[in-house]
Amino acid sequence: MIESSCRKIIAIEVIASIFLSFINLYVSLLSFAFTAITAFFFRDPPRVIEEGVISPADGKIDFVSETRMEVFMNIFDCHVNRSPVSGKVVKINYIPGKFPPAFIRNRSVKTAERNEIWIENEDGVFKVTQIAGFLARRIVCYVKTGDFVEKGQKIGMIRFGSRVVLEVPKSYKIVVKKGRKVFAGEKVAVKR
Repeated sequence: MIESSCRKIIAIEVIASIFLSFINLYVSLLSFAFTAITAFFFRDPPRVIEEGVISPADGKIDFVSETRMEVFMNIFDCHVNRSPVSGKVVKINYIPGKFPPAFIRNRSVKTAERNEIWIENEDGVFKVTQIAGFLARRIVCYVKTGDFVEKGQKIGMIRFGSRVVLEVPKSYKIVVKKGRKVFAGEKVAVKR
């Protein structure tokens, strides 16, 4: 399944590839190959949503503390972001910035273009930060302030490599370890 906001991009690439087939077969084949890579990047596989607070993104955890974890998403990871809990979106804050490589943790967290989403429920406020990297120059947010989201619901996407940060209230504890590969929907934090 292809992420819905990206179907138009893929449709344009398919049309361009067909048009190119009338001009040059080899260029057309390269264009179709690029379209296949784009479709792979924008995939949106179904997920099983686990108990507890779930990971908002696929990728490798490269920073973790008791109440914060950061997930680096490389170009092979699914880039659809999901809500870690059910609750109300109480604030969204878009911050323009630079586009440093997302794998350089400190620089990307402090200076990169990012979008912060605060989700509140009876346990407190959970914050998801979408961070654009060197290739990821487009953060897409599907929710708005005042929306109620279900745990596991799609809340956005970062295109072409990026980082997602999850911060949980002090009544929760992150239970996954640095270096672990996680998938959106997988349990990463539990109530103390």
